[in-house]
Amino acid sequence: MKEFTLTTPALLFSAISLILLAYTNRFLSYAALIRDLHSKFQKNRDKILLGQIANLRRRLYLTKNMQIFGVSSLFLCVLTMFMIYTGYPNEAFWVFGLALLLLIISLGLSILEIQISVHALDLHLSTMEGKEVTSADGRK
Repeated sequence: MKEFTLTTPALLFSAISLILLAYTNRFLSYAALIRDLHSKFQKNRDKILLGQIANLRRRLYLTKNMQIFGVSSLFLCVLTMFMIYTGYPNEAFWVFGLALLLLIISLGLSILEIQISVHALDLHLSTMEGKEVTSADGRK
């Protein structure tokens, strides 16, 4: 095993920061969509809007979890650096491994959220094209 230094966990800082910025932008766009849907729903309680609301709720909670795992990963990177600085390199190595695992989970949730978002947009396109709409699990 190569030497484990302060620079190893520090390398993830910029990557995690950019990922968290993207997650935050996604969250803010969902907030705007939800506010817009809320006003539309107050005027017309359409079934299609209920489907959009359920979809947005799922994506919102996925984004929340993506952010939690991403922030936790960043926290553990900082803890790793502190542990290396205070003389606990072996323990820091394992904490950094956990930070990487949390980052992997965050990115995996992001992939799932992207798939759901693309399916939601595809439903809109299908509706505009006059095609029969199916759910994500193949039901009509």
